[in-house]
Amino acid sequence: MKIEKKEIDRYLLEVKEAVRNGRYRIERNSKRQENLNLFLDYVIDEAKTKDIILSLNAMDFSEILQNEHKGFEHERLYVFGKNVTLLERYGTEERTVSLYIKLNKLENCFVIVISFHEQRRPIKYYFK
Repeated sequence: MKIEKKEIDRYLLEVKEAVRNGRYRIERNSKRQENLNLFLDYVIDEAKTKDIILSLNAMDFSEILQNEHKGFEHERLYVFGKNVTLLERYGTEERTVSLYIKLNKLENCFVIVISFHEQRRPIKYYFK
C-alpha cells in the first residue's frame, strides 16, 4: 500500500485537534502493562504525554496496521516512533527514550492511544 505524506499530515491534524479538545485517552489497563511501565519508570504526566502526541509529525510515522480484534477489523491503527528526553523516576539521569506510539482515531474523532511505551525493537520510519 502506497501512503502519501499528506495523508499522514491530515490524519495527525485530526488527531491533534481531538487531543487539544480532550477527546482522547491513553490505554492504561492490565492488558497494556508496557504503557503503565513508562509512567512507573519515568517522570511523565498527562501534560507531557499530550505534548509528545502534539509534537508528532509525518516523519515520525512508521506504518498502518489493521485492527485484529473481533468486531473492529474496519479500524486502521497508525504507528509512530518518537525520541524524547525523560527523567528516570528512580534515579537522577535524563535519558533519551524511543517511544512506540499506536493511535486509533475513531469515526467520531475520539482518539485511543493504544500503545505509548518504550520501543521493544527499533521501528522503521516510512518517510525517512
